[in-house]
Amino acid sequence: MKCDEIFAALAMLEKERGISQTFMMDKIVQALTTAYKRDHEGVENVVVDVDEGKRELKMFVQKEVVDEVENPGTQMSLDDAKAISAKYNVGDIVNIPVDNIEFGRIAAGNGKQVIIQGLREAESGMVYDEYNSKQHEILTGVVTRIDPRTGNASLRIGTGTEATDALLLAGEQVKGETLVEGQRIKVYLVDVRRQSRGPQVVISRTHPGLVKRLFELEVPEIYDGTVEIRSIAREAGSRTKMAVWSNDENVDPIGACVGPHGQRVNSIVEELRGEKIDIIKYSDDPAEYIAAALAPADVVDVRLAEEGKACRVIVPDDQLSLAIGKEGQNARLAARLVGYKIDIKPESYREEE
Repeated sequence: MKCDEIFAALAMLEKERGISQTFMMDKIVQALTTAYKRDHEGVENVVVDVDEGKRELKMFVQKEVVDEVENPGTQMSLDDAKAISAKYNVGDIVNIPVDNIEFGRIAAGNGKQVIIQGLREAESGMVYDEYNSKQHEILTGVVTRIDPRTGNASLRIGTGTEATDALLLAGEQVKGETLVEGQRIKVYLVDVRRQSRGPQVVISRTHPGLVKRLFELEVPEIYDGTVEIRSIAREAGSRTKMAVWSNDENVDPIGACVGPHGQRVNSIVEELRGEKIDIIKYSDDPAEYIAAALAPADVVDVRLAEEGKACRVIVPDDQLSLAIGKEGQNARLAARLVGYKIDIKPESYREEE
């Protein structure tokens, strides 16, 4: 049966949307066979022959030639088979053409619907593939709506056929940051999940990975691998501690991140709406690393526990509150950065011992 409209529609979809004709034709064939089986109880084997050159589709019901028919939907007698062609014998499979009128009715009823559904699935798959390849990267989105009840922000990410909507949950927004509709913001792509309504793009403004990617964009030495970010601890909107290391002894890792006159780090602080960033030098020596992590406080001594990742840090009496930080933030971030439990004591405590 001639199916010019279906072939023309598939060609247009491939040209304008980049959706494979083969993908869509497979969907149509699947729908046509399912529809025929639904209307003909007992029929199991239905095939559709696709002739792209002639733009034709032909449907056949396959039946096995048997001595005694038990299931008319899947079997036919030897006499009936011989009536079609003398070549058939018991055990052969006969392709019985479906009447063009009936096939046309099935195609008309299902073709358009399948194309629409297949289009949705294909576009959904393309969006999933596009964003799945960008996991743990920075994306720029435009705020399209803010839910006054929950504070969740809807964002439009990407352009053209690859554009998609993403939800920035209130818990993934930086504390104290006010978003407005139409605002362009950078977000971190945490994950992409397949869902029945299409892929769900999970984004964040609080993830430590956002800081890491911003530094990669801003600092050439990090992008080319000369300087490495070894660890990040972040309390979004307030403070971040970041440990860096240089693979080239001639390159100062902290200086590279700060930039001339602080330009590089200031650019990132501005993007993060004033979030403070402490950059320290990573060390393979745990004591040295822990002491650096407690900056800006000076450290007198670091005593590592004999077992487990724990330590006691001695600081000058007048720097105890600086080492602990407001509401314990400096000590908390330092502990997360180095992966050690840190017990901070003043020098006078050591003298008492």
